[in-house]
Amino acid sequence: MTDLYRRHKTVLPDWLALYYDRPIEITHGEGRHVWDADGNRYLDFFGGILTTMTAHALPEVTKAVSEQSARIIHSSTLYLNRPMVELAERIAGLSGIPDARVFFTTSGTEANDTALLLATAHRRSNQILAMRNSYHGRSFSAVSITGNQAWSPTSLSPLQTLYVHGGVRTRGPYAGLSDAQFIEACVADLEDLLGHTRDVAALIAEPVQGVGGFTSPPDGLYAAFREVLDRHGILWISDEVQTGWGRTGEHFWGWQAHAENGPPDILTFAKGIGNGMSIGGVVARAEVMNCLDANSISTFGGSPVTMAAGLANLGYVLEHDLQGNARRVGGLLIERLRAIGAGVPAVREVRGRGLMIGVELVKPGTDEADPKAAGKVLEAARESGLLIGKGGGHNTSVLRIAPPLTLTVAEAEEGASLLEQALRAV
Repeated sequence: MTDLYRRHKTVLPDWLALYYDRPIEITHGEGRHVWDADGNRYLDFFGGILTTMTAHALPEVTKAVSEQSARIIHSSTLYLNRPMVELAERIAGLSGIPDARVFFTTSGTEANDTALLLATAHRRSNQILAMRNSYHGRSFSAVSITGNQAWSPTSLSPLQTLYVHGGVRTRGPYAGLSDAQFIEACVADLEDLLGHTRDVAALIAEPVQGVGGFTSPPDGLYAAFREVLDRHGILWISDEVQTGWGRTGEHFWGWQAHAENGPPDILTFAKGIGNGMSIGGVVARAEVMNCLDANSISTFGGSPVTMAAGLANLGYVLEHDLQGNARRVGGLLIERLRAIGAGVPAVREVRGRGLMIGVELVKPGTDEADPKAAGKVLEAARESGLLIGKGGGHNTSVLRIAPPLTLTVAEAEEGASLLEQALRAV
């Protein structure tokens, strides 16, 4: 045990998770690579949980942070803030939500917490629909709508939450149906659920479930849900904390795979927009955003420094078509991983979109999740110089792969080869 690890265990909570039997201290990074305190170099296929979205030490972002820090670091939302207004204008225009208003927070958890506040206040109801296997953050309200037992430490809740089928395509009672039948069954489940409850404030859903193991429904499910929700006046909150900014390749936002009946009423974002800086936020149409009848501010949300970083990072993403790169390089990577998985009995499924890929592991010859194998592959990958994540539903048996969006074809091939070695070693 290193001295830093010993100190960590002494002063930090036992429930604060660390990867690896011998946790590593990451000291610096560049591009798609990071280095630890022992000088080991790693290809980063997890980006600090999908947060270093563009690249480590991206010059455009570090320059913007440095220049803004030299002017002023903090002022709060009690004063006009030019970088905040400029970033809000860009995000509002990109969101697809008409007459959009933007509120900045410091994290995805806080963004979802704000979205729940808006929805329940607007609808005057504390009932929320959420998806099974979902994850929306670690606050008291966000935990209460998380449909993943491993990340839900309490059953106490300020909300009444009802869970809907549909977030997981290849497991559960509807797994054997065709896509069309799957959507039909999930809509019928939603209709039935609404027949047993009082007025509902909102449905919150991740277009691709992140912590849940990068699983998603067929395209169009949430559009079909929207028809039902609209009849009841229920709001749709799209949690884009992990799916936003072009990571899925096919779309800029995850909800756009379900766009037939229009955009969500509320959209939450965080992680990648700051490329490591602490930014979260909520976009909602004005009627919903302005429904609060009490004063509110944000001390740290919309900080001049984080907003400058967000502006520089978003500009880089758009100017360099990183969504297109996620589609092209991610498509090559997922096909390469599927080819590898076909030869490894422990791989049940390789799934995902763009540079958001999950590799689900099971005990060979069964459909039983194998979290121990996932842990061993995580360790073996690190030993060979590759950092990945893990997640999943009932059992944490999915390897999560989400490199920075500037990933090159050569780096994708290198990462696939390293992961193949880890899978075969285990």
